[in-house]
This record gives sequence, structure tokens and C-alpha cells, in this order.
Amino acid sequence: MTDVQQETAERSIAQLEEEGDIAADYIEELLDICDLDGDIDIDARNGRAYVSVNAGEGANLRLLSKSETVTALQELTRLAVQTKTGAFSRLILDIGGSRDARRDELASLVARAAERIEGGAAEAALPPMSSYERKLVHDLVAERGFHSESRGEGADRHTVITHG
Repeated sequence: MTDVQQETAERSIAQLEEEGDIAADYIEELLDICDLDGDIDIDARNGRAYVSVNAGEGANLRLLSKSETVTALQELTRLAVQTKTGAFSRLILDIGGSRDARRDELASLVARAAERIEGGAAEAALPPMSSYERKLVHDLVAERGFHSESRGEGADRHTVITHG
């Protein structure tokens, strides 16, 4: 078990809910500064706090829901949580359904990679992505009956798909 897995296993629901509360306060302040309305939902599952911001009546979250923006805001929110709790946070932030949209994009990437393998390629490499996105890809690949593994280090870490 890696250090991160061990730390995640030790995180209690109460700790994850505290992370979610801190993150929600941080995001709420950001929305106020931007003069945006949004409904914030907090959940704790699979060893992570999940914070979702959904469009309230007349809210426009389009700019904040871009993938790169959500990733940056997630990192800032994690830092805010870590500053208050003293513990590393693996929380997931979703703004305006951005995570579902990204999952759909990843599903399309996996489908194209599977077609290349079915067409005779020995393997298909996907572009570098975050650990959370690689986990989603591994799940999508397994659903299709293929095998996947992560290769590379740091910012170059990516998923390679092969026959099952």
C-alpha cells in the first residue's frame, strides 16, 4: 500500500466532511468575489471529499467550469483545506458538471484507443493526465475488457491501453 493509499484509508468520514466544509466556505467566498450564484453540495466517499457547485437560478458558471479552471481551483481549494487542517487533501471539485463532461471526453479517448487496438495496434497511449483522470480511464478501460497501466513520471504520467 502506498503512503497516499494508507493516508486515505485512515481518513474518517468526519475528517472528509470537515474538508468538504472548509472547501465549501472557500468556494463560497470565491463565488461571492466573482458575483456568481451557485449551490454547493458536499459528499464524502471513496476516501475523498467531493464538493460540487451547481448553477443556481440565473447563475453563469460557464467560465469557472472549464476543465483547466476547475483543475486550478481544485488545487487552490486543496491548499486552503491543507492550511486549515494540516493534512494533505485529495478532495475533488466539480463546477457546473465539469467532471461529467471530462468523463465523457475520457470515454471518447478510450473508445478511439480501443478501436486502434481492435484494428491491430499492440497498444494505445493516451496523453498525460491527473491521477484522478487516470483512475477514471482505468475504470473505463476495464469496462471494455481491456488492460491499462500508467507509465511515466510526474507531469508526463499517462495511461497505456493493451488487450486484456
